[in-house]
Amino acid sequence: MTTRPATGPGWGYLCIVTAAVLWAISGSSAKFLFNRGITPFAVVQTRLTLAAAVLLGWLFLRRRDLLVVARRDVFYFAALGIFGVALNQFTYLFTISRINVAAAILLQYLGPSLIAIYLVTFARERLSRLTVAAIVGATVGCYLVVGAYRLSVVQLNGLGIASGLLSAVSFAAYSLMSEYGMRRYNPWTVLLFAFGFAAVVWNLLHPPLSGFRGGYGPIEWLWIGYIGILGTLVPFGLYLEGINRVRSTRASVTATLEPITAGVFSYIFLGETMAPLQIFGGVLVIGSVILLQVRRELDAQSPARIRARAAELEGRS
Repeated sequence: MTTRPATGPGWGYLCIVTAAVLWAISGSSAKFLFNRGITPFAVVQTRLTLAAAVLLGWLFLRRRDLLVVARRDVFYFAALGIFGVALNQFTYLFTISRINVAAAILLQYLGPSLIAIYLVTFARERLSRLTVAAIVGATVGCYLVVGAYRLSVVQLNGLGIASGLLSAVSFAAYSLMSEYGMRRYNPWTVLLFAFGFAAVVWNLLHPPLSGFRGGYGPIEWLWIGYIGILGTLVPFGLYLEGINRVRSTRASVTATLEPITAGVFSYIFLGETMAPLQIFGGVLVIGSVILLQVRRELDAQSPARIRARAAELEGRS
């Protein structure tokens, strides 16, 4: 009797879908704090610092072995934290400050296409037709969902576009670099050091821990805690678990469910409606995610499979 391997793709897709839902809720929560007068920079500083501190404490108590990395990999983790996490947080917020949120989301989710271009051009990998179709469908779907076809949405400026494109690049870099690191390390180790370096950077760019000294009330602290744990630590961890099993290309396409989820929440709680083209875009995104699972084969190059083979070889030696 055979058992289903722990590195199967089904769990990976479920992790990413859950992460997309939590990110969508986190976006609305952050907007609530902005309306209360808390700056985006303070929110980013507190969310990254809180997430890094909680994860460090949890691993220290439960899995101290995951706190150890090779000295030669410190530069890699620094690059991941600075260019993958800290830069992504900054560019996304800066884009929102220059253009509207819908256009910022659209630019952010050009990431899956950039990942595919990198894998084909530089890594010399061949993507299946299903994967290419899913990438195209998800990108077009996001375009329609955020209503980018309306002139009122695409009133952009050059600096905002440049920042949005850089946000997409940093999102793609985070996905690819995380996949690379997880070939040797547990996803939670990768996440800890990425958050750690990102938190250090944000406490240097912004007055150290100033985001925690804002004189907030209980409601503000409740949402700050939610964003730090359920809006940052948990979804980023789930996203890495997804990459660990289905790789960065499929993971990034599946994550495009985030704007769909945000639209659903806006409809339920805010009474906002979606135009027919936006609904069609949502169907395209959902269809693209389903298309990825038509052939849910195990990817021999997924980080989980690579680490499993390395452990097996080490056990034989």
